[in-house]
Amino acid sequence: MAPPVLTSVVPNTGPAAGTNPVTLNGSQFTGATAVLFGSAAALSYTVNTPSTITATVPPGTGTVNVTVRTPAGLSNTVAYTYAPTPTLSAIAPNQGPTSGGTSVVLTGTGLTGTTAVTFGGTPATSFTVNSATQITAVTPPGTGSVACTVTGPGGTSNSVIYTYLAAPALTALSPAQGPTDAGAAVTLTGTGLTTTFAVHFGAAPAAFTVVSDTTAIAIAPAGPAGSVPVSVTTSGGTSNSLAYQRVAPPAI
Repeated sequence: MAPPVLTSVVPNTGPAAGTNPVTLNGSQFTGATAVLFGSAAALSYTVNTPSTITATVPPGTGTVNVTVRTPAGLSNTVAYTYAPTPTLSAIAPNQGPTSGGTSVVLTGTGLTGTTAVTFGGTPATSFTVNSATQITAVTPPGTGSVACTVTGPGGTSNSVIYTYLAAPALTALSPAQGPTDAGAAVTLTGTGLTTTFAVHFGAAPAAFTVVSDTTAIAIAPAGPAGSVPVSVTTSGGTSNSLAYQRVAPPAI
């Protein structure tokens, strides 16, 4: 009787905790008395046919040699690698609009071979594994604060928090008119203004100060007489616009 021959283990990587199923392919498996991962016995195994065995991987670390033992002897070895559990330490930026589409960078360890990135259980629109310590992902649509995790051969990571921000809304400008010269202070009232990073009067950017989530004060830039739309942009997107009227000085 010939000893068993092992040709592959599928998949050939898995979590350090073990308990995952693998399929061993080869020949002469009938009557197998042991399946070993290094020196550790498989938690369980079933000889399906003379050429396939399904086994449950025991816990382990690093790369080990898998072998099959039968009454005819011990097989050759095939490598199996215990992958580290991925960890996440940061996500940047950690907030964005509810519509999704934000490119974020996930930083951590053990990210090689990542098969899934989720935001509150929803798969990322897309992702790219840049290295063992970095992934770039595009956020799906969502609301509120959600847990972001990655899954790979080593299992599922801890979570980092990503917050979906509603788009800002403007309800009032005070005053709603001013001179064509620069320098008039205008109070913007609305909601979701905390993360404002731009205020525009038409296409012209304005200097501004965020007072609260509902109030910002902008300095109107110079411009021609007439109506100009005012809007704010935050991490949650760009607001509706309100009209600001520039009034020409009286002719002398």
